[in-house]
Amino acid sequence: MHKIPVTVITGFLGAGKTTLVRHLLQNNQERRIAVLVNEFGEVGIDGELLKSCQVCDDDEELKTNILELANGCLCCTVQEEFLPTMQELLKRRDRLDCILIETSGLALPKPLVQAFRWPEIRTGATVDGVVTVVDCEALAHGQFVGDLDALQAQREADDSLEHETPIEELFEDQLACADLVLLTKVDRVDLDAQKRVEHWLQRELPSGVKIVPCKQGEVSPNLLLGFNAAVEDNLDSRPSHHDTDADHDHDDEVTSVNVVLDQPFNPTELIGCLQSLVHQYEIYRIKGFVAVPHKSMRLVIQGVGNRFDTFYDRPWQLNESRQTRLVFIGRSLESKEIYRALTKGKNDGDLPLPPS
Repeated sequence: MHKIPVTVITGFLGAGKTTLVRHLLQNNQERRIAVLVNEFGEVGIDGELLKSCQVCDDDEELKTNILELANGCLCCTVQEEFLPTMQELLKRRDRLDCILIETSGLALPKPLVQAFRWPEIRTGATVDGVVTVVDCEALAHGQFVGDLDALQAQREADDSLEHETPIEELFEDQLACADLVLLTKVDRVDLDAQKRVEHWLQRELPSGVKIVPCKQGEVSPNLLLGFNAAVEDNLDSRPSHHDTDADHDHDDEVTSVNVVLDQPFNPTELIGCLQSLVHQYEIYRIKGFVAVPHKSMRLVIQGVGNRFDTFYDRPWQLNESRQTRLVFIGRSLESKEIYRALTKGKNDGDLPLPPS
């Protein structure tokens, strides 16, 4: 049988990977697509967002094609979780046209691609292409990689400085492995800022890799699928900071905190509280579902830094609890302090603290 083409979608936290995958599922052009989501944290926020897309609501089989890999960074747990999941998918490849893998914001793309050289996978699947999703607004404001001009000055002065920040190395590895860069949130910056970001990115990318601006993940599937790159066969041309490492270590202090509350929140008040938490703690990402008073729809909230996006994705189901569920991803986070901040003034004494 033919090999199933696999598209790896990588990018930093909050860049818009899940939004992109949702758009692909909703505009699949009759493709039968399986999705693997490398969720970071115990609450499967990204997986639920994908399963709640309009297409999945009408297609129970498609829901079973969305699988969450929740046991840590995908590039660190390839053998333990990814391999058996791929083997199960390959058993029904006659019912699939392609596979999408959405990595977590902490995963390196290259170790994942290397797994497609394994005999258990190689005969049944190939990495069709790697799409790196980059947040234009974040780069324009110097977030995650710092000020662009200052970063460039550091590189010109001393190359070793750029390796001192693991997040920066991760960003560079994602660019180095890309077949295409999708520049998201371009509608949030002016044209001059967008061009400045594109110019800087182009200098960082391998020759021939194109940058495609987009907003809300609205990109034709024909652009993102069908590279026919067989990436696993030419990894030597995609250098990584970790090529000489037997394995790699992520910052052990980067953790996730999960909060589940049986109470509704006013969106404006909640965002104000979350922004306050971002100022107090080193929080990289906030995402989750919110119960809103007198609303029959579930509110999705996604935050990066002080920027928060919200939208109502679907009605609450009759058989589910109207709970507010949030995941915080950051460095050295204290779950009890976050919990107290969210429940301050909301019957503190009646709400048990989360387990340590």
